[in-house]
Amino acid sequence: MAHKILVVDDEEIIRDSLFYILEKEGYAVDKAENGKIAYEKMIANHFDLVITDIEMPFMRGTELLEKIKTLNVQTSVIIITAFGSLDTAITALRNGASDYILKPVEFDELLIKTKRLFEVRDLLLENRVLREEIHRKYDFENIVGKGNSIKKVYEMIEAVAETDSTVLISGNSGTGKELVARALHYKSHRKNKPFVAVNCGAISENLIESELFGHKKGAFTGAISDKDGYMKAANGGTLFLDEISEMPPQLQVKLLRAIQEKEYTPVGTTVSLSVNTRFIATTNRNLEEEVKNGRFREDLYYRINVVDIHLPSLKEREEDIPLLADHFLNKYRKELNKNIKGIDNEAMRAMLSHEWKGEVRELENIIERAVIFCKGDMITLQELPPTFKPKMDEPDFSFNGSLDDSVRKFERDFILRALENNDNNKEKTADALRVGLSTLYRKLKELDIKI
Repeated sequence: MAHKILVVDDEEIIRDSLFYILEKEGYAVDKAENGKIAYEKMIANHFDLVITDIEMPFMRGTELLEKIKTLNVQTSVIIITAFGSLDTAITALRNGASDYILKPVEFDELLIKTKRLFEVRDLLLENRVLREEIHRKYDFENIVGKGNSIKKVYEMIEAVAETDSTVLISGNSGTGKELVARALHYKSHRKNKPFVAVNCGAISENLIESELFGHKKGAFTGAISDKDGYMKAANGGTLFLDEISEMPPQLQVKLLRAIQEKEYTPVGTTVSLSVNTRFIATTNRNLEEEVKNGRFREDLYYRINVVDIHLPSLKEREEDIPLLADHFLNKYRKELNKNIKGIDNEAMRAMLSHEWKGEVRELENIIERAVIFCKGDMITLQELPPTFKPKMDEPDFSFNGSLDDSVRKFERDFILRALENNDNNKEKTADALRVGLSTLYRKLKELDIKI
């Protein structure tokens, strides 16, 4: 859709010339002979840009600018001014005009300025849309669940997000601790500032101090230039310290000072720098035990544990497994362009009874894998890893009863399991057991199996 421009000038020759030139460039153009008529048009229609003279009857261009900014801050304004009125144009720029152009109007200059203005405007709009998308994505979209345990997490995020309090997020690996950290950031007043994530366990002990606090040139071998650390990068925003329990003890002292005093010292200097950062940390270890065993400073533990948000394991929120599975199915069928309607009952039962050692991360990986291999419109047990398929009970080889009784018991259990796996469909069960249907009926009668 073409950008809409309103040309405002009391001189007909200028007004018509600008109208012709801009329309020829593909813009949707309207015109007005004074500010009063222009303002009435602005009330009735939206314009992306107003190009207006300053000196006009009924309403000057500067007054029109004020009214436009009150009416619609999204509309840009270019002022046309004579050289002698340059001071007025500069004042207009301070009051919200986007640019100015001198009389006599150079058409090429006007077209260049108009094109550049729309490019910048579209880029800013795109950035705003992307920011809103990021905020939406990391709000609660990826923290899925309706059970009581996860509802408490939602409530805590809502309560603490707008504060600057330090938060400790605890829970098993794979429960979604970083998602909660991002939700806290993007629901806070710092949402337009950086969110900087640091995995304390992924950086070597020799480098982590420099990476976190930065260093000065010559501070150590290989420091060939000054370097800003994560602390400075997160200034104004949020510093997310993932797996803080892995941080070396000597570095914990410097971190404690940064949190308490809001200042830190780069490696190789004695000059302290101030920092305005919100700290969020995670751990999958019991920090109280780490403190007792001397591996984590007690004063740092109490400093970061102002608010503790504990993420429940999947074992504690089994009722959310179908919701999570459906969420990830929706995600990956879009990404992989698969027309999959859902997950069948047998596959869902297998997931509900599975021991999720890798927590939500494992569940997501399983669903992604299933979507990749699924050829039908439903995910079945066949698309799940072998560990999800039910195992036959181990035969009971205890020496109780006769051989005939033991064989009968084994045969009965075997057929019952086969029936269960085939939804009690006798034809499918017979095929699975590689026997004729009449043989299966005879065995059901002999073994007193009623379906």
